[in-house]
Amino acid sequence: MNYLNIDFLSDNTLEAAKQLLGVEVVTEINGEKTSGFITEVEAYLGLSDRAAHTFNGKVTKKNAMMFEPYGHIYVYTMHGHNCMNFVTTTDRPEGILIRGIEPHQGIDIMKERRGKETDLTSGPGKLTKALGITRAEHNGAKINGDTLHVLPGRNPAAIEETKRIGIDNKEEAVDYLYRFIVKGNPNVSRFKGKPGINNGWQ
Repeated sequence: MNYLNIDFLSDNTLEAAKQLLGVEVVTEINGEKTSGFITEVEAYLGLSDRAAHTFNGKVTKKNAMMFEPYGHIYVYTMHGHNCMNFVTTTDRPEGILIRGIEPHQGIDIMKERRGKETDLTSGPGKLTKALGITRAEHNGAKINGDTLHVLPGRNPAAIEETKRIGIDNKEEAVDYLYRFIVKGNPNVSRFKGKPGINNGWQ
């Protein structure tokens, strides 16, 4: 299996976030394979980013995985939903929240896990449920390990940079353009309008 080389996660988190768009993330859980192409991400820049779980550098049981080097995932729960981050850098507690994917492999399994036929993966809690990822079982899992791996996928025709979602009380961090989406792809949070040609892929 030719897994994607993830060394691009080792340094610049903002650039890595853009590079993740189009990457195929694959899970193999209880013998069931599911996957999707990443359509939406948010970068969190650690100590100086008020919206990051590691702002000011305090290590807790919840955020400890963010202080580890890149190469694994950090899963947290919010409002009962699991949210998956790819940890970045070797020396800073930074990461990239995976907010949306376009379903590819195992779509019937995703539908069963989600209990619905449509809108399976257009949000961080939706996609983890579709992929079978939970904090209890997968926090700290290797990115290219037994449960989850990444493959070269598709190329965005255009990348849109916007403000992050759901951080209204984080002062100046509210205005950072750290959310990146495949422009025109409907598998993103709060999508409006018509999908782009080829769903925004080249």
